[in-house]
Amino acid sequence: MRKPSRNKAPIEGTIRIIGGEWRGRKLHFPASDGLRPTGDRVRETLFNWLAPHIEGARCLDAFAGSGALGLEALSRGAAHCHFLDPQREVSTALQRNLELLKAVGGTVVPSSALDWLTRCDETFDVIFLDPPFASDFYTPALHTIIERGLLADTGWLYVESDRKRSVTLPQELSVYRDKTAGQTRYQLLQYSH
Repeated sequence: MRKPSRNKAPIEGTIRIIGGEWRGRKLHFPASDGLRPTGDRVRETLFNWLAPHIEGARCLDAFAGSGALGLEALSRGAAHCHFLDPQREVSTALQRNLELLKAVGGTVVPSSALDWLTRCDETFDVIFLDPPFASDFYTPALHTIIERGLLADTGWLYVESDRKRSVTLPQELSVYRDKTAGQTRYQLLQYSH
């Protein structure tokens, strides 16, 4: 009987682009604590909501991980997306996937989202905020986005969290859409008018 190898390759995850130019493409990402790609069903609903707004949009995938949200946005016609992730292995995989897709509109920034947001002076049409569910990043990230004016006046802010978690929103934001799927709650926000 053969003994199992002790040098197993690290487990990888796979995401599938579900719409746009790269529809059906499967991409790999490294296994990492807290890395949980947004599921296909949730992404489909989100991008149906964003369909009239995504073409030519400047996007920010603030806690990129697998890059599922930003890659989906680029596939559907977004002009540009910044992907933020502090883990070298994850950032390297994101860069590799952008090169594989020949995606000229993607920029990988190997940085903590909170650090980068406090220094950023750009404005985005769509911001994806999907930190690890157990993290305490929601409130500081939301407040930094508002305080620094990172969301365009007519922009959209997507927040994904555990359905049991209550995310306190800054008063400047209102909920446009709010839905749950399994253990995931996802909301599309915009400035209160």
